[in-house]
Order: sequence, then structure tokens, then C-alpha cells
Amino acid sequence: MLKFLTLKPEAFGLDISDLSLKIIKLKKRGKFFDLASFGEEKIKPGIIKGGEIKDEKALVKIIREAIAKVKGKKLRTKYVVASLPEEKAFLQVIQMPRMSEEDLKSAVIYEAENYIPLPIDQAYLDSQTVPPVHNHLDHFDVLIAALPKKTVDPYLSCFKKANLKPVSLEIESLAIARALIKNEVTTSPVLLIDLGATRSGFIVFSGHSLRFTSSIPVSSQSFTEIISKALGINLAEAERLKIEYGLQPKVKKSKEIFEALIPALTDLIEQIKRYFVYYQTHASHEHLPPNGKGVKKIFLCGGGANLKGLTNFLSSQLKIPVELGNPWINILADPQRDIPKLPLPFEKSLGYTTALGLALRGVKSNTQ
Repeated sequence: MLKFLTLKPEAFGLDISDLSLKIIKLKKRGKFFDLASFGEEKIKPGIIKGGEIKDEKALVKIIREAIAKVKGKKLRTKYVVASLPEEKAFLQVIQMPRMSEEDLKSAVIYEAENYIPLPIDQAYLDSQTVPPVHNHLDHFDVLIAALPKKTVDPYLSCFKKANLKPVSLEIESLAIARALIKNEVTTSPVLLIDLGATRSGFIVFSGHSLRFTSSIPVSSQSFTEIISKALGINLAEAERLKIEYGLQPKVKKSKEIFEALIPALTDLIEQIKRYFVYYQTHASHEHLPPNGKGVKKIFLCGGGANLKGLTNFLSSQLKIPVELGNPWINILADPQRDIPKLPLPFEKSLGYTTALGLALRGVKSNTQ
């Protein structure tokens, strides 16, 4: 069929979390892409809790308002690639015998029952084969992803009521990896840490695939609450001081903030170390080059990643390079040159990492 007869609708990225909603629409620019539209709306506490939608009517209203208020080009498409809550998802790389693609699809469903901690008829299941980076395989590595239907169905209901048509629904960690991992492949494992408002997500990406994901309650908002309580100030002032001073022990005001956050930062460090141990004791089947074992780098993203001094602090404590991820690495032809020209500053775009990864999937499916 001639390409111009193939219907491939444009789709925007929609990232929904407990306390905010973010929209990104990309457009084709040569072999790469550019920012077309973006927007953000806050979600009042209680509308979504722990990834579960509690008030569909309120969420639909917020989605409609966010779409109407986007900056840049007006959204004229109803097609969307949307996120699903990480804390409700289950991901696992499994090994399967070599067989035809059609047989593999049905075999994965039966095999997945041995790994998914809920009845298969109560879950939505998806899978994809993972090619090796090193050596040929005598089997298939398959990434399986599952979410409870009772979690996903309310999202589908909200999209329908907001007059949106999902092209695909995707777990947050998959979108984050697509945004941060150059060409979506690594020769050694990388830890991605998404420092969000209500939780932090840990994602190990290795070769061509996610390997492990986890969430902990350490968050950007919890840092603000700790500062507020320690210094006896309101949350708005605590947030301002956190952003202005961060973790800079040599600056007087920053020293107070740093000392207040020591328990939470210590907890974060210990959680990361435990995660390293868990990963290293479970990662025995990744088909990487001989020198590709062990996590070699950490990328930070999410709104909380902008905390001044955080990358240096984590790097010094963990003895491993820690840097801010670049969610434009697979989007812009020359990120260093093009990012300063964007209406969305780099620091703010770290909070849009998931939305950018979703939008990248949406625009790629339209151009391929």
C-alpha cells in the first residue's frame, strides 16, 4: 500500500500522576523532532491516590482544561499516548524457547501466569521480545508488562469521556527510558531515578530493555515538608528555599536545609544501595559485552532532580557518576544547541520526562 493511503494519526503524550497532568506534542523536523505543544495542570489531592482514580468526573474536567490551555500549537488531534501508574504495574524479563512469532504470543500468556501476582483474566498483559546486545541467543528474551484491569479501566473511561482516543497506554518507566536512553540501547546497565512529587521511581535499563523497576515514598514534596517542619515555615516558603539554595553546605541558609534533609537523603542513599544489591543478585541473563556488568551511571529526572547539589551529593555517597538525564536526547537534532531555543526550559523539562517519552512514541508511530 502506498504510504499516503495509510492512516497513521498524530498522537500527543499525556502523563497523569497523583498530583499533576502534563501534555507534550512533538512535530517532525527532518530526521528528528521539535516541540509543538506543552501544558500542565495540577490535580487536587484525592482525585487520584496511589495511581488509582477516585474521582473520574473531576479528572475528565482537568484533562479537558489542560488540552484547551496548552502552549504552542493548539491540539487538533484526539489521539493520545497516555501513561499508566508505575506503582500498579508488574514488569519482568522472561526466557522463552525459540518459536514462530504467532506461537510466541500465545505461549507468553501461559508462561506469564507463573510470574504475574494476580489472575491473568484480571490483568491487561503486553509483551515484546528483547534483542541481545552481545552474542546470539538460542532462546527469546521477552519483557512482559501487566496491570490490573481495575486500575486501567477507569483511565480508559476518563479518556472516552474527555473525547480522547488512546493509540497506546504505557507504563511510566517505559516512557522515561525512551526519553533518557540514547537510541534506547546501552552496553552496560544504567539506573534511572525519577524524583517525582509523591514518590521516586527506580528503573534499571540494560541492553535494549528495562530490567527492574521499583518505587519508594521519598519525594520532592516530602523534602519540602521536612524543610517546612524543621525551619518552622509554611510550605510555599519551604519550596522557595529548597529551589533557591538546595544542598550547598558552604552557604549558610543551604546548610540549614541540608541538615534538615540528612535523614531523608540517608534513606534515599540506603534505598539505592539496596536496589543495587537486589539487581546485581538477580541480573544474570542480560547478554552484554564482558565489561558491561554492573550499573555504571545514574541519570536523574523528574521535578525533584533540579535540587541544587543533589547530583554531586549522590555521586560522592554512591561512588558512581550521577548526572541529570536529558529528555531531549532522542528528540532534537542537536540538544545542546536547540534546548535553549525551546519555550520549555531544560530544568522544567525534567518534570516532563515521562510526557516527552510518551510523545516520542506518538510521533514515531505517525512517521514510521
